[in-house]
Amino acid sequence: MALAFGLTLPLDAAAQQPLSASDWLSGSVRGPEREASAWRPGDLPPDALNRHGPQPVAQSGAVGPVQVTRLDVGDPDRTGTTSPNRAGLPPDLWVGSDAATLSQMVLATPARLDAMQDLLKRVLTAQLAPPTDAETPGQRGQLFLARADRLLDMGALDQAQALLAAAGPGEPEIFRRLFDVALLEGDEGRACAIMNGTPGIAPSFAARIFCLAQSGDWAAAAISLHGAEALGLVDERRAILLTHFLDDGLVDGGQVIEPADRMTPLEFRIHEAVGQPLPTTPLPVAFAQSDLRLNGGFKARLEAAERLAESGALPAAELRRIYAEQRPAASGGVWERASVMQTLEAALANGDLQQALPRAFEEFRKAGMADLLAAMVAADLPEGGVPQVAEIASLMRAWVGLPGATRPEPAADLAAPPVEAPDTRHGEALLTAMADIDAALEGDLARAGRGIAMLRALGLDADADRAETQITLLPRMTADP
Repeated sequence: MALAFGLTLPLDAAAQQPLSASDWLSGSVRGPEREASAWRPGDLPPDALNRHGPQPVAQSGAVGPVQVTRLDVGDPDRTGTTSPNRAGLPPDLWVGSDAATLSQMVLATPARLDAMQDLLKRVLTAQLAPPTDAETPGQRGQLFLARADRLLDMGALDQAQALLAAAGPGEPEIFRRLFDVALLEGDEGRACAIMNGTPGIAPSFAARIFCLAQSGDWAAAAISLHGAEALGLVDERRAILLTHFLDDGLVDGGQVIEPADRMTPLEFRIHEAVGQPLPTTPLPVAFAQSDLRLNGGFKARLEAAERLAESGALPAAELRRIYAEQRPAASGGVWERASVMQTLEAALANGDLQQALPRAFEEFRKAGMADLLAAMVAADLPEGGVPQVAEIASLMRAWVGLPGATRPEPAADLAAPPVEAPDTRHGEALLTAMADIDAALEGDLARAGRGIAMLRALGLDADADRAETQITLLPRMTADP
């Protein structure tokens, strides 16, 4: 759905956004309000495990509310993995804006067009000057976490992990995200090692219990679970899930554990560990990364790769490699795309594309994935040849913006008068322009034209040209060429 917002995002638009990383991360806001990550079994009073029900907790001398984020080491808002020059962005992009507005816009800005996916990733990973109010209490680090969460929402776990690691894992809110990336990538051992060696950064009691078990200390994990239950620090559904995880005698009991309404990576991995794995299709796209592991089926791996490639999280070269891993086991759907892709690979090798390229283009076009096919093979397509092959090859080269590719005449409805960039708050203007450009996918070319004009005003001519070209070519990429 295209979003309509100006320099400030309306609340009704924000309410229509897909589930954000801040909602599905382990230890999210849905967890117990008084959960404290530094707790260990030895911290309990001697008789704590014999008490019944939740016990009073001292209201003084405690850490502040769990919603408060403490980011005291360095300045995470200055953190990035790409220089402004390499990202093609001005270093002062965020200057003049407040962190809260930028954070909201970063999380809500759509990026469905290939050109905008690439631009958004550069914006999220660039090392830029922090917002004007970055040093205000409660604002420091807010934009940094929003940038990381937007990468997670795209399923770009590698980029999110690199960004988070650049800021250092010593803060709980940063570690919480690194921990979940490790869970989704099947590398929880590394995350647990950091957690066990750094008291106070565990994202939740459930995570602490999980890591105690992962390190082989099952007795401490069991004691921790009983203690957390006695103090009301783990809800009933999660306690049942952890009990099954710790007691392998329950695995064969036949009890089906109902998944949470909002699945976290930690609970997702525990479901897998107790022999009740969950499908990733209905979950946020970041969960699809777990299906890329080689211990799953080839069909799930193919579907996950396509889903991640569509969101801009998986490079086209990696998707191409996965298509070639095995022979398709059936026909239709993802199997058919794998089949035509393997046929096209053979045709590229022998130079006879007359049948293979049109067939592959049609199959991917029907699935709304012609852009993925272009990203995979456009650079390998020869110029010239029979008319149908030459037309498809020219279309794909123009779509990906290869040097020397013939750009089409822009669609008439994209025409918009030049605009001037604002004196300040360039980041807000950029994010608004990206949302305007996304409106082209809903047919609003006039609004998209205004967004392209703003990109040019901000000095992003190459991005504007690519967006203009892709919008103009959309009808041909989604219908018969």
